[in-house]
Amino acid sequence: METTEEFRARLHDLMKQADIAIKESNDYLIRRGVVVDLTEWVTIKEYCRRFGIKNTETVSNWIKRGIVPEDDTLIIEEFNNIRMIRAKPYLTSSKQNAETSISD
Repeated sequence: METTEEFRARLHDLMKQADIAIKESNDYLIRRGVVVDLTEWVTIKEYCRRFGIKNTETVSNWIKRGIVPEDDTLIIEEFNNIRMIRAKPYLTSSKQNAETSISD
């Protein structure tokens, strides 16, 4: 079984690897002329994790239906056409209607 110190060391190493990957990705994008704030943009999977959405298809449908504005999506061809989405909450009409009826 892993000790607390071993866990901390492993976690620290993972965080260091993530920081390196983010820096390398950012450097690569800047060299390609694309400046992206990687704290502002996330993958659809990460968006779902952050905002408690159970299915990535839900967010994909929001994009297709225009709930997520086109300016808030980004496709990075150099990374296998990965789709990024701006990390902010979007309200669907059903959520807006529910919030409106609650406040009335």
